[in-house]
Amino acid sequence: MNRIRLMIVDDHEVVRLGLRTLLEDEPDMEVVAEADSAEQAMLQLEQFKPDVVVMDIQLPGRSGIEACQEICRMYPGTRIVVLTSHSGIQYAEQAIRAGASGFVLKQVGNEELTRAIRAAHKGEMALDPRTSLKVISQFRELKHSKEKQAFSELSSREMDVLFLIAKGMSNKEIGVVLNLTEVTVRNYTSNILNKLQLRNRIELATYAVANHIQDHMDSQPDG
Repeated sequence: MNRIRLMIVDDHEVVRLGLRTLLEDEPDMEVVAEADSAEQAMLQLEQFKPDVVVMDIQLPGRSGIEACQEICRMYPGTRIVVLTSHSGIQYAEQAIRAGASGFVLKQVGNEELTRAIRAAHKGEMALDPRTSLKVISQFRELKHSKEKQAFSELSSREMDVLFLIAKGMSNKEIGVVLNLTEVTVRNYTSNILNKLQLRNRIELATYAVANHIQDHMDSQPDG
């Protein structure tokens, strides 16, 4: 069986020793190198070519985030699992943006770390449960905010018209639901097209559905 070749990067010798003891107990893993700084890590990478680097964020000199960026640029086949005591969501985001395949807190159990290493080796993303929940929550908030901005220039009546366009209604049908004339509905539709810089009703409907217009309707018109 080909074992996963690992490099441990941490400036504390006791931590490196503990990690080596833990990881070498796994039948599918072997620690081929250690480093106590980003600079030393780059030298070891060239020599030992590990499959996965387990790296702390806080290192002397360049940070683990900076090292992560450099490793991903110079050794794109090498995966990185960030192992840190920093639980702030901003650290997870920085690590992921820098190219890390995993983010694990030192406070979690050994099983979470080995799971993250195996996932990273397969090319998958692995976050410890607490970090994962935070990332998902923040992603949802950001997504909802972007969706709201997608309709920020529209009036409430224009939103009503767009909502019904997305439901596939004609101008006549929309007029009946909203108690408007067809000409008025046509004018609203033209205004919406101009504001959203779209060309036709199909694009309007697609845009509305893609940005989940139904989640941004205070009171949905009956149809």
